[in-house]
Amino acid sequence: MTVLSTLLMIVQVLSALAMIGLVLMQHGKGADAGAAFGGGASASLFGATGGANFLSRSTAVLATVFLASTLALAFLGYQRPQATGGSSVLETVPAAPAPASPAVPSAPPADPAPASQIPGR
Repeated sequence: MTVLSTLLMIVQVLSALAMIGLVLMQHGKGADAGAAFGGGASASLFGATGGANFLSRSTAVLATVFLASTLALAFLGYQRPQATGGSSVLETVPAAPAPASPAVPSAPPADPAPASQIPGR
């Protein structure tokens, strides 16, 4: 089970890093207006409109992979190991010894010495 968890963690981290890179490579909505006024950046590697479609679809695929790996890791993390013999958790805890009862004084404490017996008075 730990091999599967490790593999899912690697897939999750790689998809997160790739998704961050793809989001940073995409143009904002204001970049199209700049290209209309002679900014020439719109005719890049993927063509005039192909870059936006390719990058946005790739981001959606990576987001789906990231979400699926996150859900799988959450499911694997929630699985508890089966207890042997079908016993309860409370049955496996050893019984605690009974607490000792506090000592009850048999007589109330004596009154303090009167002021006449205190030295120096």
